[in-house]
Amino acid sequence: MAVTIKDVAKLANVAPSTVSRVIANNPRISEKTKRKVRKAMSELGYHPNFIARSLASKSSDVLGIIMPKSGDGSFLNPFFPTVMKGLSQAAHDDRLGLQITTGITEEEIYGEVEKMVHGGRVDGLILLYSKVGDKVLNYLRKANFPFVVIGKPYQYESSITHVDNDNFQAGKDVAQYLLDCGHTDIAFIGGNADLVVTIERVKGYEAALKEAGIPMRKEYAIHEDFMLEGGKEAVKRLMNLENSPTALIVADDFMSLGVLNMLDELGIDVPGDISVFSFNNVLLAQLSKPPLSSVDINIESLGYQAVKLLLTRIKEPDSPAMRMIVPYQLVLRSSVAEINGGRNQ
Repeated sequence: MAVTIKDVAKLANVAPSTVSRVIANNPRISEKTKRKVRKAMSELGYHPNFIARSLASKSSDVLGIIMPKSGDGSFLNPFFPTVMKGLSQAAHDDRLGLQITTGITEEEIYGEVEKMVHGGRVDGLILLYSKVGDKVLNYLRKANFPFVVIGKPYQYESSITHVDNDNFQAGKDVAQYLLDCGHTDIAFIGGNADLVVTIERVKGYEAALKEAGIPMRKEYAIHEDFMLEGGKEAVKRLMNLENSPTALIVADDFMSLGVLNMLDELGIDVPGDISVFSFNNVLLAQLSKPPLSSVDINIESLGYQAVKLLLTRIKEPDSPAMRMIVPYQLVLRSSVAEINGGRNQ
């Protein structure tokens, strides 16, 4: 015989209406009561009929996740499974499902997003990237559909809810750290130039050099894909310069792996001949040889907070746009060395 809400209510010693409210994750129900009811549901093997509930409430209880285009190999970058861990945890906390969409091209992504919105498949969307002139973001904004961006929007920042790090300051802090270590010939290897995260970090890097009175050299700023091969190509170009850099800021740990591989192929020692400072602090940074100094941007927290912000947008559609800044930390390992009498670490 099928287990019913009444059975759960009896075991949990609450009213059936309370069980229904717990299933709906009603904020008026205390966490203590929620835990008690969910424990009873688990013990009895009760599974709510989410499809029927969704039809009744006109809610799908599903959030959409928009990945970058898959044609550039983004799925290989550890950033995405790490941010998905945070997204999944937050969705689980609120008993929600996640639907991921992507495409080989930007046009395919746009088409899939239209289907998700018009088909009522999801209650809101999270963009895992922010770029210049993004067609998807502009569509969602005009459609007045609930969405959140992980990253600083290139336009309409004050009217779009987003979660991000202070990437300008992070880029500046890394450059300043290398300057304090005695480096003046510092290059920046960034991701695609139309990604806002790259734009902000480059601005911070340039600001630190300017404050130190060091002229910005255009050939020291290189943009490649956030991929292993992108890092390799950047190193080839930089090391062929007449005045090659003594330090590299690399905008992503996955790119840094390519950087380290190419430096090793060229017989250039890290950190003896050149220093490398990276971003994201994924497991690769700890396991690389040498272990990479990297900026921990708290990737899981970015994903977790994105879900929480989106739920607020869904429940309070007329509330003002929100901006959440997740803190970062510089994690120092053995890929950076002092030169010219720089400070002691």
